[in-house]
Amino acid sequence: MTTFADSLATALQLITSLDPELVAIVGRSLAVSTVATLVAGWLGLVLGAWLAVARFAGRGAVLTLLNTFLAVPSVVVGLVVYLLLSRSGPLGALGWLFSFKAMVLAQALLVLPVVTALTRQVVEDAQMLHGEQLQSLGAGTGLRGVLLAWDERYALLTVMIAAFGRAVSEVGAVMIVGGNIEGFTRVMTTAIALETSKGDLPLALGLGLVLLMVVLLLNALIAGLKRWRQGRESGSATPALSGVGL
Repeated sequence: MTTFADSLATALQLITSLDPELVAIVGRSLAVSTVATLVAGWLGLVLGAWLAVARFAGRGAVLTLLNTFLAVPSVVVGLVVYLLLSRSGPLGALGWLFSFKAMVLAQALLVLPVVTALTRQVVEDAQMLHGEQLQSLGAGTGLRGVLLAWDERYALLTVMIAAFGRAVSEVGAVMIVGGNIEGFTRVMTTAIALETSKGDLPLALGLGLVLLMVVLLLNALIAGLKRWRQGRESGSATPALSGVGL
């Protein structure tokens, strides 16, 4: 395979023929990112909603720290998880290092700040519009957070989709804690890096195309969800406007 065209043709053939190695890598990658997003998503939604409505001393420092975590490189997260799960680490007894669980933990820690920060912003915007009304009705901090988060559930679903996209495209952390072991911890991003270094461009390109399709699908879902939400909101606003006209 000396040309890009030849590599691309072979890559497409691997995809259309459902090459077993490619399918296994893609399936493992999607499974790791899905579990990590669900784990981090629920925790991030709760923390973000609470931070949006709670007022306490040091809140500004907490938000600054949260925003700082958004910029932490994935390799740093991988290093921290590696140290925690290593034999001499505090969680070494679990035996998770170089396993599916280790990759889930690394990706969950990576996307947790993303979900928390975006959720806080969404719910805080809703708090500015409806928070005083809910508070006047006797809703406490926790209940206000739940009600506002539910009211913004479609926006928060977009946050979850974006978090999954962040997780599935990550390479540094899972490379460190997973070890890129063939048949066990090799995912799309780590396999692309390895196969490229080996010169196996068709497999690397095939995995790259699948990853690109996944990202495009996620973006399409976000755009579709946004249009659907806008259409629903405009539709629900029409009766109210006509009622005012009467």
